[in-house]
Amino acid sequence: MRTQLAIRIDSFLERYFPERRVFLRSDKDTRFIRLRPFVQLFAFLGAAAVVAWSIIATAILLMDSIGAGNFREQAKRDQQTYQARLNFISEQRDVRAEEALAAQERFNSALQQISRMQSELLASETRRREMETGIEIIQTTLRSAMNERDAARAQLTAITTATENGGTVQLAGMNSSNSNALGLITQALAETAAERDKVVADAQYALDQAIVLEERIALMKDQNDQIFRQLEEAMTVSVKPLDRMFRAAGMSTDSLLKQVRRGYSGQGGALTPLSFSTRGEEPSSAERRANRIISELDRLNMYRLAAAKAPFANPVKAGYRFTSPFGYRRDPKTGGRRLHKGVDFAGPVGTPLYATADGVVTHAGWSSGYGRLVKIQHEFGIETRYAHQNQIRVKVGQRVSRGQRIGDMGASGRVTGPHLHYEVRVGGQAVNPMIYIKAANDVF
Repeated sequence: MRTQLAIRIDSFLERYFPERRVFLRSDKDTRFIRLRPFVQLFAFLGAAAVVAWSIIATAILLMDSIGAGNFREQAKRDQQTYQARLNFISEQRDVRAEEALAAQERFNSALQQISRMQSELLASETRRREMETGIEIIQTTLRSAMNERDAARAQLTAITTATENGGTVQLAGMNSSNSNALGLITQALAETAAERDKVVADAQYALDQAIVLEERIALMKDQNDQIFRQLEEAMTVSVKPLDRMFRAAGMSTDSLLKQVRRGYSGQGGALTPLSFSTRGEEPSSAERRANRIISELDRLNMYRLAAAKAPFANPVKAGYRFTSPFGYRRDPKTGGRRLHKGVDFAGPVGTPLYATADGVVTHAGWSSGYGRLVKIQHEFGIETRYAHQNQIRVKVGQRVSRGQRIGDMGASGRVTGPHLHYEVRVGGQAVNPMIYIKAANDVF
């Protein structure tokens, strides 16, 4: 059966691959190699496979070459676009920095103006109290003078009546003693009339002075009202941007102010609420407005203290490139995808690095991956990290202030080039540092 099947296959292949002989001739003899149909079929299939593999490999190489060219062109275009974007961001950063400086100057000017207005307000309030006291004294004197005038008038009427009644009876027997008594009475009447005229003149003068003082008090009230309005507007302009800044950073302003107030709980000074009444009376509207302004000044001062303790600043003040944002990215070393827990600022080696808030240095040395690392613990459970430094300029336990130089930019640790890796952690969890930097750019 197998022999018949082989014969049939052989005869079928003979049609397309007839048996061939390859003769090999030498000087002595001649030999040949028989190429059966099966051998020719296998040789043909092998050659066809080699040709097909060559065609496919050539096509793959051509496609890879074309794709690589397109990828390089796309990469160049992406790089140009990214560079243009970085240049635009740098220009925007410079503009925002100038705006921040201008806003800081306006803020300082507003604080100075508020201080001057507060001094003027306190001085005007003192003058108003003095004038009110003077008016009360004048009114008391006027009432006493009017009472004395009425008493003098009554006495004069009684003397006049007694003189008239006695004169008609005693005219005939008038002697020297009566003449002396009449002279004394006449003198007393003259002195009483003079005193009455003086009392009337003093009363009129007091009334005139009271009118003048009332006009001055009305003018002073208008001035105080204008000062109050300007102070209230200045406080609104100063406090609301700070409130928005903390809220934009995701911080609760109420709990933040309570925490700051616990650390600054001393009493007394210019921000103590005003109280002019000593008889348990209700405070006046001016006193209530002044206390509201003082409360807002205290809130502004608490915000100023809190702003110095939170990282609302840029760690790099010299020229730099913003090379990597916060979030997941391709690891430049391994090529894998991992969370980038901070932001990167690239610049020359030795670029000064600054603390972004008041705090205490908890680490200043080498750390695996981070290289030379500085950690600063701030208020409100916030920690900042400054990695890959070339030189560290602070020590563990040292207390630093915002804007104080803590080191130099470098390329220590696991890096591809000199830059600063800057982190902000809240309660141990990494958050985007740009939240704080952008929130501060809208105010400072």
